[in-house]
Amino acid sequence: DTLWDLAIAEVEKRENPDDGVKQGEVWEKSILFMGNKNGGKTTIILRCLEREEAPKPTLALEYTFGRRARRHNTPKDIAHFWELGGGTSLQELIRIPITSHNIRSFAVVLVLDLSKPNELWTTMENLLQVTRSHVNKILTKLEKTNPEVAAELKQRMRNNLQRDHPDYELVDPFPIPLVIIGSKYDIFQEFDSEMRKIISKTLRFVSHYCGASLVFTSKSEALLLKARVLINHLAFGYDKSKSVSVDPSKPLFIPAGLDSLSQIGPPPASDSDIGKMRANTPLELWRKVFEQTFPPRSFRDLQDTKDPAQDAQYAEYEIDVMRAQKNQELEQYKKKASKSWKEMDFDSD
Repeated sequence: DTLWDLAIAEVEKRENPDDGVKQGEVWEKSILFMGNKNGGKTTIILRCLEREEAPKPTLALEYTFGRRARRHNTPKDIAHFWELGGGTSLQELIRIPITSHNIRSFAVVLVLDLSKPNELWTTMENLLQVTRSHVNKILTKLEKTNPEVAAELKQRMRNNLQRDHPDYELVDPFPIPLVIIGSKYDIFQEFDSEMRKIISKTLRFVSHYCGASLVFTSKSEALLLKARVLINHLAFGYDKSKSVSVDPSKPLFIPAGLDSLSQIGPPPASDSDIGKMRANTPLELWRKVFEQTFPPRSFRDLQDTKDPAQDAQYAEYEIDVMRAQKNQELEQYKKKASKSWKEMDFDSD
């Protein structure tokens, strides 16, 4: 190899520290998709896997996988795709797919419905907090059992920003690779321009602060392709895209590490309003500014109260007949119990 070849290989190794897969060896990656209920997660997964299927509602936590060969005549790599359904109502299930065994090869895709800005921050905050907390617990255990791996994971997320980047010490990277997708851009682009600007700037800040990539998408093939570029990098190690689109009048596309606080600018509020706000972190300040324009729906409102047992897509005749019989027996028991309770004599003392 020439000196130039060695330099290129070293740069690629630094940009992809988890890329140390030997020739002919199969690697496995795992990705958890989470976000707003009915936000388009299943559609994005199907397009990434190039499957022509009609998306179905996700009940709880669903799994599928894809296989790709990086080069001709090489074994196919495997990507495990997990999808969390129910918005924020089932967030405790996050700990099932993310374990100490796969943490080095795990990534998260957060899909936020741009057409529902009043749900956006609450959904984003709750899901990211629960995931970060769970991953940090795993890292804390690894620091005792395998400190080298824990140190490698922490440094890897810092590598998204060059050390000479002006924001290197100001951000708080998510502990594992993160992509934030703003879905339903076709509806979002009909919003008032000032509303679009606030949402776009806020998501740019959150993504940059967390060391995440950001992309806006819809059912348009062109926009889905941009999302696939970021996801295929996480899933199969495909090359990162170097292109950037930060124009708020167009769909955003910003790979991790290619934005800056100076380009994003301050929170979209007057200096006097910002001065009145009490915040302990930059993230908290941006939340308060965002919620001035888009008051959040309460966390309870976002809970999924629908009974999964009544979902038609999971109907099974024999089981449903047995369940109906048991329900009828339960109602009869309740009536008898209620009647016997009323007939009981109690001492007045």
